[in-house]
Amino acid sequence: MWPSSGFRGWRAVTVARVEGLLAAYERFVSLPWPGRVSPAERVWFALYEPQEERRLRLRLGAFEEATVRAGHEWAVRDLTDEFARWMSGLEYRESYFESPEDLTEDLLDDFAGHVAGTIMEALDGPEVGEGSVVAVHGVGSLFGLVRISRLLEMVSSRIRGRLLVFFPGEHAGGSYRLLDARDGWNYLAIPITAQEGGRT
Repeated sequence: MWPSSGFRGWRAVTVARVEGLLAAYERFVSLPWPGRVSPAERVWFALYEPQEERRLRLRLGAFEEATVRAGHEWAVRDLTDEFARWMSGLEYRESYFESPEDLTEDLLDDFAGHVAGTIMEALDGPEVGEGSVVAVHGVGSLFGLVRISRLLEMVSSRIRGRLLVFFPGEHAGGSYRLLDARDGWNYLAIPITAQEGGRT
């Protein structure tokens, strides 16, 4: 059990990290957006510790408010339940629940297409334009099922404004690692962290 003083200290650090990320994002989204950037550079990763997931979700409204104050539109898509939605449409879903190893690469490719379609639906929304931020959260639920790098490759050409990915993981030397993944991947997305605001 946590000592009371130690618990208060841990909670203060957690709050500070989430609030620090919010402050960094607010500074970042207020900067001018360059017009001519590659699709990958239209992706922003808001990085945070996985254990801060619940607190981050409680503060999503503040990220929206910061975006609107900066003069941009906001749209959001939660991917947390996408695997369950996709599985519910499979004919042999009960057998897959009993034997998850039967989920073949082809089936997981179908799931990747399903998730990409969900993101593209948000990117193509009637209220979304070149000045919009489309935020995606719940990507931790895709761990072990779909590589985030692949999803971004599938949807990046549809980004008109900016795609903000709330990313529970790490970034170092241009490489991103989701949760405790052994291997990361290099990507040109712009990182936003509690320690620094990043760049556009």
